[in-house]
Amino acid sequence: METILRTDITVRDICEGFVYNELEGKGLFGLNGKLTIQPEYQRNYIYADGKKDVAVIDSVLKGYPLGIIYFIQVDDRYEVLDGQQRITSLGRFVTHKLAIKDKNGMQQYIDGLNAEDRDKVLNTPLLIYICKGTEGEIKEWFQTINIVGVALNNQEKLNAIYSGPFVTELKKEFSNSTNANIQKWSAYVSGSANRQDYLERALQWVSQGNVEAYMSKHRQDNDITPVKTYFNAVIDWVSGVFKDVLPEMRGLEWGRLYEEHHHKPYNVTSVSQRVQELYADPYVTNHKGVFEYILGGEKQASLLNIRVFDKATINRVYAQQTEQAKALGISNCPDCALKDDANHTKIWKLNEMDADHVTAWSKGGATDENNCQMLCRHHNRSKGNK
Repeated sequence: METILRTDITVRDICEGFVYNELEGKGLFGLNGKLTIQPEYQRNYIYADGKKDVAVIDSVLKGYPLGIIYFIQVDDRYEVLDGQQRITSLGRFVTHKLAIKDKNGMQQYIDGLNAEDRDKVLNTPLLIYICKGTEGEIKEWFQTINIVGVALNNQEKLNAIYSGPFVTELKKEFSNSTNANIQKWSAYVSGSANRQDYLERALQWVSQGNVEAYMSKHRQDNDITPVKTYFNAVIDWVSGVFKDVLPEMRGLEWGRLYEEHHHKPYNVTSVSQRVQELYADPYVTNHKGVFEYILGGEKQASLLNIRVFDKATINRVYAQQTEQAKALGISNCPDCALKDDANHTKIWKLNEMDADHVTAWSKGGATDENNCQMLCRHHNRSKGNK
């Protein structure tokens, strides 16, 4: 790949003809129409937080270097390979879409700066490498130079590798922070549109986890209907089964749970009541597991991380059982004491035994001393939920 260093391009030059899409939150064009600021393989603009974007302007005003910026030359035009966050922040400031705070804490747009500072911003030269190469070389270089700063997440890298009409259409739907559906999606999917989290989840669900193969296969497609349909089917199923929207629902493996359980009928009223009961149960310590537990027919209690017996209770029950067993000449494990073998009279050490619910929690047994017994590990682990 060929590279040419340019030091003659200033902030003023870059921001000439700057176009920023407020609705999509991204810089589109600069350098008087010759520069595409956010090509389809680029991540969304994520500096619009009043901190990172302001820090770019502060750095210029203080004379700090902004670092190297990379452009790709395509005929007589350019695309930003690395630096679109900085360029978009500069463009927003120069075009009065971003304000900074002065020494007195007052907000100032560029026209509010004194002439010296305003000229300093506009006349600051940028360190830009113009690169030429094949698509493969460009994509490889794109990943290499993004190992510093705010690192690309996995989906952002895949968007770059498989850039094309399919990714472009997907980003319009799932990476658009103004999409009215995001409020509903955010109840079940964690992350943000800007960092591609909804897009990533949609692809994971529809591809059954084979995201790269799916993106490669559909790279040149213009139709994303199958992705949208499947994603919405999962979201609608979840919201249909569980009428209560709770914080712990966010980020669960709903795609997998949909595949495993969507063909089953559920009584929505009973499900809601059971969710509330389990949330109120003091022995249930993992509320995120409640939903899968209910969907699976309440067979896997380990999902709930039921509160275990405390150390003091274990010590007391062990001491009582052991004292009684020695007096009777039998094992301190009740199950061993019933057997006619070598362990019938064995006294197990504390670290060789487990605390067990006499009546299982799933059958209404409490996690307290009255419902606690010590069993040797063999019998406790073979007991299951009996």
